[in-house]
Order: sequence, then structure tokens, then C-alpha cells
Amino acid sequence: MTISQKALAVHLLTATGAVLAMLAMLAAVDEKWSLMFLWLVVAFFVDGIDGPLARRYDVKKNSPIFDGVLLDLIIDYLTYVFVPAYALFKSGLLPGWTGWFAIIIITFTSAMYFADSRMKTKDYSFSGFPGCWNMVVLVLFALQPNFWVSVSFVALLAAAMFVPVRFVHPMRTQRWRIITIPMALGWTFFAGWAAWVDFHPESWAHYGLIITSVYLLAAGAIQQLIFGLDG
Repeated sequence: MTISQKALAVHLLTATGAVLAMLAMLAAVDEKWSLMFLWLVVAFFVDGIDGPLARRYDVKKNSPIFDGVLLDLIIDYLTYVFVPAYALFKSGLLPGWTGWFAIIIITFTSAMYFADSRMKTKDYSFSGFPGCWNMVVLVLFALQPNFWVSVSFVALLAAAMFVPVRFVHPMRTQRWRIITIPMALGWTFFAGWAAWVDFHPESWAHYGLIITSVYLLAAGAIQQLIFGLDG
């Protein structure tokens, strides 16, 4: 394959995320939550590898007809925001007005965040919570906390999108990358495991989800405290 063909293949790989989003949505409509999350976990894995491949084959130069950044954002909104928000609303984890509150605040704030030109920092971390609602909702499905805890957590993360608190990018933030990449891979594994066993409350996958989620949520803020905004 030529370098242009390889670059085009990366775009095609990214575009499979749209298919995975549709498969997840169809499962969600049928309230097959485990199947929905399995598709979203596959989409999360694809999203994790297409970026490094895009940089390796320099898709901007070698396949410039397609805008890889725009394609990625469209698919991320579907798989990270739209489908998980629907699942949270429809599942009954947030009953009554809390479900409406969550679905409105998640979709609205995420749309604004994805369009924010300041979302990436100099070290390729995210400025503000990066709208990874697929991860948040999966953990809520697994742990099923009190709905007041859930709605408060959703509100807190939605507000965190617009404050200058850093969140690590698993593949691009260089600092602590030797820990962050295994943690991201671990989260993917435990998420798939939890969905595979239909979020059984006694599954050990839940402990793995808690540990990896806490790290991925807190690592950027801890780095910011230690090294400052320019560190």
C-alpha cells in the first residue's frame, strides 16, 4: 500500500465509529444495555488507536480530502455523548425530572465543549472535562449509586467542562504516560468485562473500573497542582 492509501485507511477506520454508534443505538432502543456498552467499548478502542495511526501516516498531508479532526469529533459526539445520554435517560437510573435534567445538560454542554477551540492544552491534555460520558454512564450502570449521587456527579462533570482543570489525554499527554496508557487499556478491559457479565454486582470488574476511572479523572488535576498550568 502507498502512504496515501494507508492514510485513507485510517480515515476509513475512524469512520467505522459511526457504524458502531448506530449498532449501540439500536441496542439501546431495545434496552439491551450490555450489548450497547460492548459496542461503545469497541468504539472507544478504535478511537484510541486511530489517532496514533493518523499521526504516523500524516493524514493531513497524505489524505487531505477528508478532515480527520472533524470526522473524529462527529463520531465522538455520537459515541461519547449522544448514545450514553440516551441510555442514562431511558434506563431509569435517573427517574423523573433528573433524567430530563441529565440528558439536556449532557447534550448541550458537550456540544459547546466539542466546539471550543481551547479544549486542548500545550501538553495535549484536555482543559475541562472532555465529555467522556460513555465512560461515566458505564460506571453508573455498573455501580448504580443513589440517583441523587448520580445526578450530582453529572452536574459536577458538566460544570467541569468549562473550568481550567486538566484531564489527561490517554494517548497524547506525555507526563505519566507510562501509567496512563495501561490505565486506559485497563479501563477498556474492565468496561468490556462488566458489560459482558451484564453488570453483575459481585463482578471484580467493578473494582477495576473504580481504580482506573479515579486515575483517569484525577491525574490531570494532580499534574496541574504539582507542575502548574505551564508544566
